[in-house]
Amino acid sequence: MLAPASDYAGLVAGFSWDIPARYNMGVEVCDVWGTREPDRPAILAVTAAGVATTTFGTLKAESDRLAAALRRRGVEPGDRVAVLLPQSAAVVVAHAAAYKLGAIALPLAGLFGPDALAYRLADSGARALITDAAGLAKVAPLRAGLPGLELVLSLDGAGEGALAYADLLADASDATFTPVDTGPDDPALMIYTSGTTGQAKGALHGHRVLLGHMPGFLMMHDFPPRPGDRLWTPSDWAWAGGLLNATLPALRLGVPVVAQPAARFEPEAALRLMAEHAVTTAFLPPTALKMLRTVPDPRGRFDLSKLRNIASAGEALGPETYAWAQAALGLTIGEAYGQTECNLVLAACPSAGVARPGSTGRPVPGHRVTIRRPDCTECDADEPGEICIARPDPVMFLRYWNQPEATASKFRGDWMLTGDTARRDADGYVHFVGREDDLITSAAYRIGPTEIEDCLSRHPAVALAAAVGRPDPLRTEIVKAYVVLREGFSPSEVLATEIQAFVRTRLSAHEYPRLLEFRDHLPMTTTGKIIRRQLRDEA
Repeated sequence: MLAPASDYAGLVAGFSWDIPARYNMGVEVCDVWGTREPDRPAILAVTAAGVATTTFGTLKAESDRLAAALRRRGVEPGDRVAVLLPQSAAVVVAHAAAYKLGAIALPLAGLFGPDALAYRLADSGARALITDAAGLAKVAPLRAGLPGLELVLSLDGAGEGALAYADLLADASDATFTPVDTGPDDPALMIYTSGTTGQAKGALHGHRVLLGHMPGFLMMHDFPPRPGDRLWTPSDWAWAGGLLNATLPALRLGVPVVAQPAARFEPEAALRLMAEHAVTTAFLPPTALKMLRTVPDPRGRFDLSKLRNIASAGEALGPETYAWAQAALGLTIGEAYGQTECNLVLAACPSAGVARPGSTGRPVPGHRVTIRRPDCTECDADEPGEICIARPDPVMFLRYWNQPEATASKFRGDWMLTGDTARRDADGYVHFVGREDDLITSAAYRIGPTEIEDCLSRHPAVALAAAVGRPDPLRTEIVKAYVVLREGFSPSEVLATEIQAFVRTRLSAHEYPRLLEFRDHLPMTTTGKIIRRQLRDEA
């Protein structure tokens, strides 16, 4: 476990991994506390009727019954168990049951449409699915094309080819279950990449992925647990951010997690939730933080006195949002970086002095992260290059599901290639530039969209912005901006010209958006990332 320290050198000093020979994620997230303190609150589900508390003891008992029930229905170690549910205790029960059974949990996002669900269920060969009425309505029409999906359980009762989840658990009420004796490299979890470019790939992780996340989790969340800690994230628990940057590590530490199955992020509702439910640490994607900036006087209007830390990851935060959080919330954001394949390898930790505007932090102890050129030599300070992560690493994926060629191409020697461009400054801080396919080439300049978007967001009329390259016969590409306006502003040519001039005077002539288009909203993945590929195609 990473111990708190007053500086980065102190965090690194003496750190070493302690990965046991036998390890099971399901046991870690609920059985340890469920045995030691069965009445300890684990999930605090916010509903219209109030808060429903699920204890660690209940998580342990229900996941044992579910694991036993799945085994009775023929689910075996190595089988894929899909989970299509909103934030709730049932999500944790389903994951823990799959892990204890030696199966592979396959989280699916509630915002997925039928094509995305059909592809993931078919590609993974999922044998079982745990869902609710909303998920069943999407999946039922797909069953004919999913012959391997033998068992569907619905929390809302039987129907449309699904068995009632509660009935199945009741049938296993007298069953005893001993978790499968798994090792750290045994497959446990498969998360499909968000698919911003190309078809999504299933990144398969071993049980060690939870231990691998702990140092980064501790850094970005300012070293929980502390008395009274409660964690909340609006991120879907189907993604690495919501699941591994927040929920599962928090439960491993015995920290209660606030669950709220909201379909969309509403900034005022988010502030109200954190205030009313005494949230102490939150994980908010950069897009969510940028949306919070549209709320005036958040500290004056909402009691955020318990909120001591906000962590963020998924995209570059940008110095403007970083500064806003300090001024409006009195908090320095604990920014972090990772990918589905190898997550939480860079992080900031303000209490340890690891925080710098515009930076995503420094390498988390235990991870070797460098910036490299195409020939895999290391870049000099402030020289842009690709973020690369050395293997072996406890947080690194085992392989892509059924795609050995894609797995091989992800590595050059012992370095995993992220496809993300960044630079490392003289003090070792990493500054994210953008994904390789998001970079804009204009008149021989290589332009990252993040700096432009951050500058656009500083204009008082701009709520959200995205910058992409549009093909141009003279310059190769020119910068085009897509802008969502704040409430009270209306699109006009005059305003567009004003915003363009605002960027040009603050950045440079080659970076300002020569084209600007107003939008009511921007296309986003279910992880809250802007889908720039779609905007590039439109441009």
